[in-house]
Amino acid sequence: MSLFVVSTRDPGFAEAAIAEARQQFAAHGHSVVDAIDMDGWQALHGRPRLGGPDTLLRRGDDLAAVAGMPIVDGLIGQAALERLLEPGMTPAPDWSRVGGQFVALVRRAGRTFILGDYFGVFQLFHDVDDRVFSTSLLSALRALPRVTFDPQGLYEWAFGVCTMGTDTAFAQLKMLGPDRCVELTPTGVESHALRKDLIEPRGEELPAAELIRRSRDQVMRVADSFGRRFGDDINCPLSAGFDSRLMLAALRAAGAKPRVYVYGPRGGADVRVAQAIGAAEGFAVEWTDKQSDPIAPDAFAEQVEFNFNDLDGLPNFGNLFDNGVNAAARDARHARGSLAVSGGGGEIFRDFFMLPNRPMSAWTLARAFSSRFLPSDALPPFDAGAYRRRIADKFAAGLGSDDRDEPLARSRIEQAFMRVRIPALFRWEMTAEARHGPYGLTFADPGLVAEAMRIPIALKYDGRFQAMLIDAIDPALARHKSGYGHAFDGAPGWRYRLEEAATRYRPAWVRERTYLVKRRRGRMMDEHGGLLSPEYMGRVIDLNFPVMRDYFDVARINDGGLWRRIACLEYLAAKLGSNLKR
Repeated sequence: MSLFVVSTRDPGFAEAAIAEARQQFAAHGHSVVDAIDMDGWQALHGRPRLGGPDTLLRRGDDLAAVAGMPIVDGLIGQAALERLLEPGMTPAPDWSRVGGQFVALVRRAGRTFILGDYFGVFQLFHDVDDRVFSTSLLSALRALPRVTFDPQGLYEWAFGVCTMGTDTAFAQLKMLGPDRCVELTPTGVESHALRKDLIEPRGEELPAAELIRRSRDQVMRVADSFGRRFGDDINCPLSAGFDSRLMLAALRAAGAKPRVYVYGPRGGADVRVAQAIGAAEGFAVEWTDKQSDPIAPDAFAEQVEFNFNDLDGLPNFGNLFDNGVNAAARDARHARGSLAVSGGGGEIFRDFFMLPNRPMSAWTLARAFSSRFLPSDALPPFDAGAYRRRIADKFAAGLGSDDRDEPLARSRIEQAFMRVRIPALFRWEMTAEARHGPYGLTFADPGLVAEAMRIPIALKYDGRFQAMLIDAIDPALARHKSGYGHAFDGAPGWRYRLEEAATRYRPAWVRERTYLVKRRRGRMMDEHGGLLSPEYMGRVIDLNFPVMRDYFDVARINDGGLWRRIACLEYLAAKLGSNLKR
């Protein structure tokens, strides 16, 4: 599913933009594209390649066109679209009724709005003049006559695998934040502020059993929505950790029998644990090793070209240079409109940040979590301090503060995970998956997150709360060992507790130097791999990096993941050609 909207106040610009977007939609694989004409605007709506619930509803002059999968009153598909057309749903809906991850174009009673999901997980790009709105980066870039890289966004994407807040890697493009809805008028855009207050802890701490019950009810509310709409036609991952097991537990408790799969190398912890659980519980586990099927060098350029359009140019982690196994596995998950679900965001039930349980600032958060780079990787005028202060400002803004140095309660810091980190980290995956079929980031639900944010931090230590939650929902799944050495129906071992404690009490100044120590040990590589040898990469990019060498000292970078992302930027720059102004 994709959406592209352009102002027609300049007919020449609009005509060219629509033509470019149509070409890009075809490259994305949309075989059915709906044209939508509005007073002062034109839109294209690309339906999911492999099917799924309805994404377009027309009622006379009213309509709802979505990219993604809204869940309204627990309903999915046409029933959800009908609810979006009810009075009072725009510009500011009742968020207790609306979940899922999506962007919606809603026209009712002569007014037209573009609205995103609660946390802004589903990405929507717009140019700085608000003439173009697009869920596809490449469609937006092709619509603009000239673009330039924005150094802050470019470095955030390269060093941190994603851009944070509303920034992108391009100066001319921003993302629609979760704090506003835009109204399309005949003369332009009117912005409507959306109030989404931070979650305040309860005055009185509830017993653990009551907290488990309340969180279980919220998890099951989302899983029940999936089960009612898709039945057993659901694909669910299973790994050695907490989040996918919680997702599978909830689906099983909802009465579904999802198809279960695991990624990883033969003998890896995820594969071993998932297959052992499947064998014990009597369900099949489909195993895929993404790195196991190399392709011939002569076929590599065609594969990368496909990946580039399939993943919309700048996927998180820069995964353009793989062998195509990932795309094939994803298409299999969405065959015939099947739902794929993700356990991403399940960390809300654990102590994800593993910071001391005391007040701290957004600046401390940035130091601890935005230091995976060496200043010498970048070229002047890069300023490492200014770069991280900008990130700290984004953390602060997401937490309702205008001061990066303001001490914030630990419970407030916790909310940065879903308000800042998850939208940045999952935007690209969400949008890429949704172009093919329905996709659910289960735990990014406002009601569910509200309950999770009220759990005392100490109860989340060592995954204790999440383990108890899994056990409360599906004791049979909980009894199996995890990759951490213990089952989720018992206490974690001393080694795991010690490792968690060592991280929790490691000072920020130590955390920000961890990456430096790892780099000094020698060449690094991440789990996302890719065919990165010169034999392959020399066929798709200029290995002299004619564009990126203005930003990076590429020759000295011994981090394979960072090198891959820089190569991805170089590939994109070459594709933009003369449209990219340097």
